[in-house]
Amino acid sequence: MLRSNRDKQQNYELVSIEDLVPDDHMLRKIDKYIDFSFIDEKVRHLYSQDNGRPAIDPLVLFKMIFLGYFYGIRSERQLEREIQTNLAYRWFLGLGLTDRVPDHTTISWNRRTRFKDTTVFQDIFDEIVLQAISHRMVGGRVLISDSTHLKANANKHKYTKEQVKQNTRDYLEELNAAVETDRKAQGKKPLKPREEVNEDKEVKVSKTDPDSGYMVREGKPEGFFYLDHRTVDVKYNLITDVFVTAGNVHDSVPYLSRLDRQRERFGFEVEAVALDSGYLTTPICKGLQDRKIFGVIAHRRFHPTQGLFHKWEFKYDAEKDVYVCPQEQELPYRTTDRHGYRHYASAPNICAECPMLRQCTRSKNHRKLITRHIWEDSKEQVRLNRLSKSGKRLYRKRKETIERSFADAKQLHGFRYCRLRGLRNVTEQALMTAAVQNMKKIAFHLDRKAKEA
Repeated sequence: MLRSNRDKQQNYELVSIEDLVPDDHMLRKIDKYIDFSFIDEKVRHLYSQDNGRPAIDPLVLFKMIFLGYFYGIRSERQLEREIQTNLAYRWFLGLGLTDRVPDHTTISWNRRTRFKDTTVFQDIFDEIVLQAISHRMVGGRVLISDSTHLKANANKHKYTKEQVKQNTRDYLEELNAAVETDRKAQGKKPLKPREEVNEDKEVKVSKTDPDSGYMVREGKPEGFFYLDHRTVDVKYNLITDVFVTAGNVHDSVPYLSRLDRQRERFGFEVEAVALDSGYLTTPICKGLQDRKIFGVIAHRRFHPTQGLFHKWEFKYDAEKDVYVCPQEQELPYRTTDRHGYRHYASAPNICAECPMLRQCTRSKNHRKLITRHIWEDSKEQVRLNRLSKSGKRLYRKRKETIERSFADAKQLHGFRYCRLRGLRNVTEQALMTAAVQNMKKIAFHLDRKAKEA
């Protein structure tokens, strides 16, 4: 006998929303193990205390934002519809079955006005990291960093070309001082100061989202992108730092400052770091050595001129401070340029009679020139770290930590594309995505730990 359930839709039932949400639902674990009480303290000063209409509870507002990132709901309008029909979402927000869901425009209005030019999203991310530290899920001893591209909400064919200043390096003053010290030790005259240190370069600027950067990288898509520079702790793969830049900013530019920020903000005593080949620069190697951090950085492949000797075939003699060519001839020191490179040059009269000349240099004056950075020793130490047994073991952790973190963000939390435009809005997206990833890890770990106890 066939029965229709259509009539039951009109029946009245006495139910409790508490009984309708499964005990093992993710949001129950989040609500149980994540303390959201700090949100009210972080935003209280942004609300008027004695006039105006009653505001929506900030905790409800931010929980709505978290739901959008938990489940990869890109549209705030769609988020409002999902909350209207999803019992678990209503339970998480503290709404009853008949309570009105806050309008989606409330989120966008608060972003554009109340939370504009504040650090509220960074503060929320930091608080979640501090909770992870309190649960002993973050060691702060071994960190792994990398960046991933995030497609900007902009047409790559709509742009203008502008002349801009290249990024100012935060190590420039230290480098200049090191260059002058080295020249003085070698008996060279001080270099004349230059009024303009940075050079102009032509870049494509998007008409739709000027904050984004036009990215051209081998093996990567071409167009306007942002870069999410992320750091994870190797202990439980918790994200400890998020920093967003335009897509045409080199990975190495913000690294040391973000590393110092974590050490100061969370009190990390960093002992080792693992980085991709994009971070293999002498300033980063020197910075890690100065901070007494064991650095492991992937090898970067260079493409020397075909038919000529490779640079590694010229041996450096540290005692004599000379390079020795494959024919056992010495290349003595000549000068140090303002970029921090020492120049070692051969004697043209000797090279002119050398049988290996065509394999050594193609210069018209028969002189071979080798450069060596004044911080090259730091770079060589990083290379030795990479080749060591502990270095190889640490670098293998990248694929199961930072790369997995990015994959999880893109696959489950809608992090392949920018939801909004502008560096500030994209930074919010990156911080909130990382925050909900951390919340999930904390909640699931503590729940599993409680069941095993």
